[in-house]
Amino acid sequence: MKMIRIVKLFVLIALMSGCSQISRWGKTKSDYPCHVVTASIETDNMDTSGDSADDPAVWIHPDDPSKSLIIGTNKKAGLVVYDLEGKEKQFIPAGRVNNVDIRYGFALGDKKVDIVAASNRSFNSISIFAIDPDSGILSDVSARTIMSALDEVYGFCLYKSPSSGKYYAFVNSKNGAVEQWELKATSNLLIDAEKVRSFQVGLQTEGCVADDELGYFYIGEETFGIWKYFADPNQPLDHKLVADTTEPYLSSDIEGLTIYYAADGKGYLIASVQGLNTYAVYERNWKNKFLGCFSIGDGSEIDGVKETDGIDVINYGLGNKFPNGCFIAQDGYNKDGDKDTTQNFKIVPWESIANSFDKKLLIDNTFDIRK
Repeated sequence: MKMIRIVKLFVLIALMSGCSQISRWGKTKSDYPCHVVTASIETDNMDTSGDSADDPAVWIHPDDPSKSLIIGTNKKAGLVVYDLEGKEKQFIPAGRVNNVDIRYGFALGDKKVDIVAASNRSFNSISIFAIDPDSGILSDVSARTIMSALDEVYGFCLYKSPSSGKYYAFVNSKNGAVEQWELKATSNLLIDAEKVRSFQVGLQTEGCVADDELGYFYIGEETFGIWKYFADPNQPLDHKLVADTTEPYLSSDIEGLTIYYAADGKGYLIASVQGLNTYAVYERNWKNKFLGCFSIGDGSEIDGVKETDGIDVINYGLGNKFPNGCFIAQDGYNKDGDKDTTQNFKIVPWESIANSFDKKLLIDNTFDIRK
């Protein structure tokens, strides 16, 4: 840990001395060549004005993938559920939920349920919901108000351990502190949580994602870089710097993180670089080699994306609308024609992104991380 901090100090000195042409703190434009794609669907706009939308997650329907849903956070009011056409289906007035994630097959009594969980800044807590597989309706299954000891909860992600099968929630704060909670079923068919680990990453954190197959936990330190830990709480806190803001493609404000799963441990880690309006793509393996970046530009009917917070990606085929999965990004500056409007989420077919790279990215629409 001490050595990592020393490395961070040297990187900061290099930045301040002008070794990088990109400002660490400003929202500067990178000269790094990123591929441009366009969205095919956008969700209904938020009902609240200003900075409202934040983080999306996709739930895959167990029987008919075309009936899959997008769950987005309105960080002023609650959770919003959309269909794959982007139409709002349900609103849950849960409070100031910031980041959201989904996991499948949580054992609750004699059945298994798919769960949606989120960081909740109204109560400094973790909120947990179950999805009805027939109706897609979310219902609160929190056994209690699961209060965090952090100054204020912020980023959030879920993890299912490939070794133990246990489910965990990671929640972090603006001062870089992280808590890990084990989710546990109660006798009255609700879900409680027990804190199993706490640690400090660095400065402000938010975006995080866990790899349910390889057992890694990634977290973005917004003004510094992307860190990689072992996700199981019984593992040591050894960690690795995947990339830092001295890289021109990652030079300004790291936000959302997500994983594209593919067979044989292949796939990608994707990061939202808010200040550059781009998304950086890395290999999913231990080395996390940088492969390139992309942005979402203006289409003929749907505007491009700027100032993205949360992102999600799904490799699995979602019916005729997205047969090769999709990528979803929060749009911080949504427009209707020339007019600014309330925020929403933009959806891009995965093949549009994969085929835009000079060396095309994988398209694996059959690998199922739920199994």
